Amino acid sequence: MKNYFSLIKFSHTIFAMPFALIGFFLGTQYALVHQLRFSANCLQINSYVYLSLLVVLCMVFARSAAMAFNRYLDYQIDARNPRTAIREIPAGKISPNKALAFTIICALLFILCTFFINTLCFYLSFVALFVILFYSYTKRFTALCHLVLGLGLSLAPIGAFLAVTGRFQWLPLLFSLVVFTWVSGFDIIYALQDEEFDKSNQLYSIPAFLGKQKALWVSNVLHMITAFLIVVIGINFLSTFWYWIGAVIFMAMLWFQHRLVKPNDLSKVNIAFMTANGIASVVFAFFVIIHLIIQINKI
Repeated sequence: MKNYFSLIKFSHTIFAMPFALIGFFLGTQYALVHQLRFSANCLQINSYVYLSLLVVLCMVFARSAAMAFNRYLDYQIDARNPRTAIREIPAGKISPNKALAFTIICALLFILCTFFINTLCFYLSFVALFVILFYSYTKRFTALCHLVLGLGLSLAPIGAFLAVTGRFQWLPLLFSLVVFTWVSGFDIIYALQDEEFDKSNQLYSIPAFLGKQKALWVSNVLHMITAFLIVVIGINFLSTFWYWIGAVIFMAMLWFQHRLVKPNDLSKVNIAFMTANGIASVVFAFFVIIHLIIQINKI
């Protein structure tokens, strides 16, 4: 079990899960305002708690399938890279076939959970699976692979909102855009570590394509767009004290990680990647959800 948790980097759930919870509470507020029922498809249960559990399970299973598939597809590449040779498959802790079986099981459980939520989520689950699994192929043919990863994680807030409401709305879509630009930007920073390896192995990434200096510039631009979107959301939708506390901390963490990483000094990449972004997502979601709970209690 420990090896499988390590295989899928379960701790990295900290990036998308908080935004899924934001989407869920946004959906809750919308459903209460528009008097929608909190009910799961194919079950005669009007249970908000049950629905929230299904949303969390969808997140866990989808992300586990994506990570396990990535490790399965890349295990031969990982074995050649000194930084990744210690991963579970190249290190012999988990066989490639078992990793693939784990991927299939998680993907099927994800689809099953969406089936019990609502029809729209069930149909869209196949689209979501395609996006998150397709990402693993992209480094073989495009430097825009970071954007595909961002797209995959950006499905979290809108997916959770759809689970509650079954409807598309602008605000959760804006939060998805925040995740898209944020994740794409910090994945570029993380990829700086493999610039030379990617070049020598005909793999594609923005650092390999543009070099470290320009790659950091692209990451910075993406994070400036992230900050802009957060401000737009605050001004137009959630302009309260609680939201702005979270927003300021999130944007401060964006600035902080760019201060940590330099083209000629990658020693703090992991701090920028995991610590700064982990704090950013959890704290931001905490304050946004406080704001939403206050609004929900007023309904």
